[in-house]
Amino acid sequence: METLRAILQETDLEENIKWGAPVYGFGSKNVVGMGAFKSYVGLWFFQGVFLKDQSQVLENAQDGKTKALRQWRFYEKDPIDEKLVKNYILEAIDNQKNGREILPDRSEKKLNLSNELADALKADKQLKQSFGQLSPGKQREYADHIGSAKQEKTRMSRLEKSIPMILEGKGLHDKYKNC
Repeated sequence: METLRAILQETDLEENIKWGAPVYGFGSKNVVGMGAFKSYVGLWFFQGVFLKDQSQVLENAQDGKTKALRQWRFYEKDPIDEKLVKNYILEAIDNQKNGREILPDRSEKKLNLSNELADALKADKQLKQSFGQLSPGKQREYADHIGSAKQEKTRMSRLEKSIPMILEGKGLHDKYKNC
């Protein structure tokens, strides 16, 4: 990590901590992130899909989920080619400066309510109003959390625990977020 950090610090990128890890970028635009795991250290190129990757070192961080993010993994015994790493970083910087980016899909996703949640919203006007005032993302969190349980008993238990939070206008995961 120290070697990778030293390479990143030789660039024009600004170092910040986001999501508990070092992230390098320009203003509000993230370019490269870094993280350590049990078996490897990784560099994340936020718009890595645009990198030429002639050395074939990048992989999709999460197939089927991420469109632009690409990851380069460095394992303990692997030598780090500092010149190659810097070339990838400089290319990522150039791409960012030239505005090459895939923006997140902000189109509205269909909200799939479980029967239990739908019935509760029909039966309680205050609950329906409070649920309607939540952001679409918070509505999806509750709908997915309740609806993902396999047994009806579990869906009902999750619904009962969620109702007070919905009435308070809180999201399911708000207690974990820095507000």
